[in-house]
Amino acid sequence: MKLHKIATLSAVLALIISGCGAKPKPAKEPVIDSTLPKVELTKSGIIVDMDSVAFEWKFIEDPRVEGIYIYKHAIDQNATDFEYLDTVDNRFSTHYVDTTIKPDSKYRYYFKSFSSSAESVQSAVANVQTLPELDSVSWIHNIDGMPRSAKIIWRPHTNQIVKGYRIERKTLEEDQWKELAVINGRLCAEFIDKGLKDNYVYKYRIRALTYNNIVSKPSEQVKVLTKALPNEITGIIASKDLPKKIFITWQASKAQDLSHYNLYRSKEAEDGYSLIAKLKRTEYTDEIEGDGERYFYRVAAVDTDGLESHSHNHSILGSTLIKPIAPSVSEARLAGNTIKLSWSATDKRIESYILTKRYKKGFFDEMSENFKGIKSKEYIDKNIQPNTSYFYRVYGVDSNGIVSEPSIEVEVKSPDVALAPVPVSSKREEAVAAPKVIQESPQRQQVIIPTQDFKINEL
Repeated sequence: MKLHKIATLSAVLALIISGCGAKPKPAKEPVIDSTLPKVELTKSGIIVDMDSVAFEWKFIEDPRVEGIYIYKHAIDQNATDFEYLDTVDNRFSTHYVDTTIKPDSKYRYYFKSFSSSAESVQSAVANVQTLPELDSVSWIHNIDGMPRSAKIIWRPHTNQIVKGYRIERKTLEEDQWKELAVINGRLCAEFIDKGLKDNYVYKYRIRALTYNNIVSKPSEQVKVLTKALPNEITGIIASKDLPKKIFITWQASKAQDLSHYNLYRSKEAEDGYSLIAKLKRTEYTDEIEGDGERYFYRVAAVDTDGLESHSHNHSILGSTLIKPIAPSVSEARLAGNTIKLSWSATDKRIESYILTKRYKKGFFDEMSENFKGIKSKEYIDKNIQPNTSYFYRVYGVDSNGIVSEPSIEVEVKSPDVALAPVPVSSKREEAVAAPKVIQESPQRQQVIIPTQDFKINEL
């Protein structure tokens, strides 16, 4: 009721005293006329609030009076004496509101009427004690452990002049409170702060806001601790000896609200990771079409709120089984009307061999043949034509069907005319009297046929 009355008095006063010219001010050495009427406040002539004081005085009938001078002494602001405050430049006005005050503070006022040439004797001094600052909400509570967010709830303010609340926040590292949000509505009772850090402490408090722009005292402070991320996954192991796959395992997360695991893979150790699987279990088989393929893996735990553990501190390298080492060709020579090829195994994994043969038939057509499933370390090619160059390569094959890189390519050229059949001998090495061995040149030895040119599925 008091606030409504003050607001009404302010509005009336503004309409009465508004004008185009500047308000008159008291002279530095005023002339005092004791016959001018003395300003006298009414019986209930002072209405005090937190941020304003309203005055009402008795109507002045003397036509000589042109207005009222108002003087003020701010006791709690170290003011030494009264100072001129304002002028009401209409003798018919009987009200004034001072809004330049602070809550819970002491002030003194006096008033003088004035004419065109003099001032009256000062009125009796009016002592004013402004109301204390409006209390904030009486109860505030925090909700801890929310993912990257914080919630505070409070009991709505009982004073109906409250129109809303100002939420203020600071961290343990900050010295000053910052305005975070304004909540409209006296009956509103909660606020959720979003986009916060994980496992981090925030402080909150509330100020009530009134319709006449009064800001209350701050409420009690509450601390909110946001939810921590799940612990990092450790004990990650990735295989290096499985054909065309990598098997990854890791230690189970101890998070009570675990949702699943995210498995990431990259060709590089530090970056380039992409999500390849979401898993409930603690193992995964990565099927890979390739031998000796290398990948780095990371695993992260994800809780039911979608918070994901860090994973960059635990990367593990895995690889598929590498190709066997290529066989080493030790002999390639003519033996009568055949070509004898011999090689040695350079990898214990090799269980069989594949021999490839290419040659030209005619001037332009190049032919190729493949011989697979060879168990021995030699091969005698009986299908030889005169005056023809033959090129051979040998591949090793392990128990998983993985084919090695090719051996060096060797070349053997048949003579211009067909050779006579070689008589049967108990010593196979005596089949040819003067075998011709054509070793591959150093330049040819550096040539490696790309895998796409050698179609394993056609062997």
